[in-house]
This record gives sequence, structure tokens and C-alpha cells, in this order.
Amino acid sequence: MDATEWDARYAGKELVWGAEPNRFVAAELTHVTPGRALDIACGEGRNAIWLATRGWSAVGVDFSATAIDRARQLAEQAGVADSTDFVVGDVVAGPLPPGSFDAVVMAYLHVPADARTRATRLAAEHVAPGGALIVVGHDTTNLTEGAGGPQDAAVLFTPDDVVADLPVGFTVEKAERVRRPVETSDGVRTAVDALVVATRR
Repeated sequence: MDATEWDARYAGKELVWGAEPNRFVAAELTHVTPGRALDIACGEGRNAIWLATRGWSAVGVDFSATAIDRARQLAEQAGVADSTDFVVGDVVAGPLPPGSFDAVVMAYLHVPADARTRATRLAAEHVAPGGALIVVGHDTTNLTEGAGGPQDAAVLFTPDDVVADLPVGFTVEKAERVRRPVETSDGVRTAVDALVVATRR
């Protein structure tokens, strides 16, 4: 889907991804001392807004102007407009917002492998020394073992794929398949995600 198609999707009344942060992002950052965070392909800003409510200064970037408008509105409603900044940008081609960040989150960015590699390396450039890069998305095995998510294997990935994308200078803390419940028309099912957490040396 291109930006225009995502704009149309985000223009609906309901939040596309809900208001709560991704469970794996929350688990990784709940006990981390707040600093600066960058949320790549942030959509409606759920992770950045959650981080801001916990004392972080958070920047979100997405190529959908409609999503960014909604993220700004939600941040205002949550009382964290002063500690969030949402910008329209191409997270694959760049540039990303300037500066270094103590946490960089790339959640559910599903693009072809070459674009994912470029996005991951671009994201990694903005991780401060000692900071963390967190990448999570639908695992390749979700097609056969899970539920929901893209049905095109070309945009799915494994933990090993993400680890291979990382530039030198990172220590991999986690690279694993994780599971989460999802609501479907057939009831609650389990989705399979790939999760990688790496810190910059």
C-alpha cells in the first residue's frame, strides 16, 4: 500500500491499531529510564504517545499525513503534546528526524526485504551509544502458524532476517519468535511475530 491508500485507511473513525502500545515494545521499555525515543512508521502514534506518558520525549514519523494528523490529536488528548513530535517522512529513503535516540522502535513495518534492510540501517544510525533498537513485526511463519497480518510472504520476516540487516556495532539482546492473541471473526487466535532487540555499543 502507498501513502494515499494508508491515508484512506487512517481516515476511518476507528483507530487502525488501537490506543494501547504494542505489548512487546511496552515490555522492553517499561523499566528503562526515560530519554529520547524515535517511533518509525508510527501510524497513529500509539507507541510514541505511551512513551511520552511515561516521561520520554518521543518523535514519531510516518509517510501517511492522515496518520500523523491523528497522532497529533491523540497526543493532545493524552496531555503529551509538549513531549511528542510527529512528522511526515519516508522511513525507507529518509531522512529521519535528526539527532540520536535512546530507543528507536520499528513496529510492523512490512515492506520488501531490500526496503526493510534500508529502513533498519537508517533507523540504526539514529540509535545513541548504549541505546536500543527494537524491531517487531509479523513473522514469516505467521502465514502458516498464526493469524492476521499481511498475507504476502515477500513483506514478512524472521528474527534472523532482521539480525542480518543490522550494521556493525550492535549487540543482539533478543532475536526470537513471540506470540500474541488477536481477535478474529473466528474468535481469539494467536499471531506469530518476530522480535529483535539490539543495543548500540
